[in-house]
Amino acid sequence: MPWYKHLTYWLLLIFMGLAFEVIFTAVMDMKTAGDKRLKGYTYIWMMPIYALVYPLLSVLYPQLSGYSFLLRGLFYVALIFVVEYASGWLLRRATGECPWERNYHGQKYAVHGLIRLDYAPAWFAAVMLFELVFRVLRD
Repeated sequence: MPWYKHLTYWLLLIFMGLAFEVIFTAVMDMKTAGDKRLKGYTYIWMMPIYALVYPLLSVLYPQLSGYSFLLRGLFYVALIFVVEYASGWLLRRATGECPWERNYHGQKYAVHGLIRLDYAPAWFAAVMLFELVFRVLRD
């Protein structure tokens, strides 16, 4: 595949991740704070994190494609939690605070303010959409 297609797919998945996050934060703020403006947001720090999606799927999908939808999704969600925790921890070390930490602290299923286990269903849906787009682009 030519390099410019890889670059295009990589950028598409980065912006898809950012768009998912903006939609998710808008919906969550509406549910928790009653903000009906649907004002979503993300962080610039998320770009390099979402930049991992394309290379990881390029390596993992061929290895996992023989497994069921559910098993692939569960594996991806576990990997997302590892990446989210590690990137949040690194950002906290580098900047003094993880960008999403304020929203996670004090929540029942938060782990050290870096991941929220109750977001697993949302991550499952998102990652399977990422995989679907990846498969369509690849074929």
